[in-house]
Amino acid sequence: MSLFEVVFRAKYDNPLSEITEDNPSVKIFQWCNDKHDVMELIMQKQEDYDQIRNGMSRAMEIIDEIHNGENTHVITRMCTCGGPGTVQNYLKDPTLLLIPPIAYEGGWEHLRLIAFRHERVKKLLTRLREDGFEVEIIRKKPFDGYIASSLTLTTDALFSGLTDKQVHALLTAYAQGYFRFPRGADLQTIASKEKISRTTFLEHLKKAENKIITALIPHIQLFRQLPQDRKDSMALV
Repeated sequence: MSLFEVVFRAKYDNPLSEITEDNPSVKIFQWCNDKHDVMELIMQKQEDYDQIRNGMSRAMEIIDEIHNGENTHVITRMCTCGGPGTVQNYLKDPTLLLIPPIAYEGGWEHLRLIAFRHERVKKLLTRLREDGFEVEIIRKKPFDGYIASSLTLTTDALFSGLTDKQVHALLTAYAQGYFRFPRGADLQTIASKEKISRTTFLEHLKKAENKIITALIPHIQLFRQLPQDRKDSMALV
């Protein structure tokens, strides 16, 4: 029986969801080691942090805060996930594998599961709705691959090291057809449209390419170890 990847969101009485509903500029990502929670806060406006922290401190005891540029991480004294009334408390079924982090945005809690039995997902969502949770499925699709290798590749892992100029160069080059064969435009043409020198544009583009390739290489190496028949079965075309 095929595995499924399921991403869904839930709205219920939850302090972190409420914080993101009251403060739409923040996203909160939560990891738990069964003793403490680590919260990563991504804020559009850093000046909102004091208000957000006050809201968090009313619901949980904060024992440490780490500020690293635009990133803020908050560590709590006790783990807050999995308690009574939470979605995680319903995830006792071993055929439903929760993939951290749990994300909170706009008043919703977002969770990602690997389901070994499709009917167990339906049972979970039915129970949540019966108990008053508002639940919406965001994505559900068959999962084919190794869980260990496939789920560690995230957008953060790929792109967090890129500067705004490098991201812009990459997107601009793609939009202008630079990566097509034959190329839709050369570097000089693109740089002229961007009103910067060819050397500067090339520097941004090459640095972006190098960072992305560096992040991808471990996953490419894992994929290379797959038997050819499994690679063929994973092909989309």
